[in-house]
Amino acid sequence: MPQFSCILFDLDGTIVDSAPGITATLAYTFEQLRLPVPSPAELVAYVGPPILDSFRDLARFTPEQSQRALEIYRVQYLKTGVFDATVYPGVADVLKAIRAHDVPLSLATSKPETPATLILEHYDLLKYFDVITGASDDEKRSAKADVVEEALKRLTEHGADISRPVMVGDRHHDVVGAAAHEVPTIFVRWGYGAPAEEVGTIGVVDSAAELQRLLLG
Repeated sequence: MPQFSCILFDLDGTIVDSAPGITATLAYTFEQLRLPVPSPAELVAYVGPPILDSFRDLARFTPEQSQRALEIYRVQYLKTGVFDATVYPGVADVLKAIRAHDVPLSLATSKPETPATLILEHYDLLKYFDVITGASDDEKRSAKADVVEEALKRLTEHGADISRPVMVGDRHHDVVGAAAHEVPTIFVRWGYGAPAEEVGTIGVVDSAAELQRLLLG
């Protein structure tokens, strides 16, 4: 029997490398706002956390500026950026194995649910998930702790056993958000996180094969 009764998966940086589409859309957003475009390395730091948090913390936007930037970003991302992504090697096999072991699986992403669902459909991964949980499309639910809480709620409604959950993610906000609900995190190193973000995790993996062994034995 797998040691975890249900599994929560981050999307950006964990299932897909979505940075190209996100950073291109961010660059477009800054251009439309008539602001200097951050460097490519600076834009990558926006990938993973809730986008409004990144506008606040990294761009230093006011709430009004952040809302305007979000409006520009959302339209352009759904138009051109959402499918500019690549599934990380072996991750589809991990999701398939989780399904084969009948372990309930929920997405738990800070990306809004509409583009998250589109990405999973596009790469034929939606079929492996029992529940899709992300930020609300209006971004009112975007903090990782709130997403994790909603994922656990939806899994329970689905009939899943949430007594031994685990989160799989690549950023510190995955770790902290899951810990807020006493959910441990396995950290994947192929995403966008720095080594310092691994603190507080129960495992760190460099490959999909390692991840599958940790999750399913």
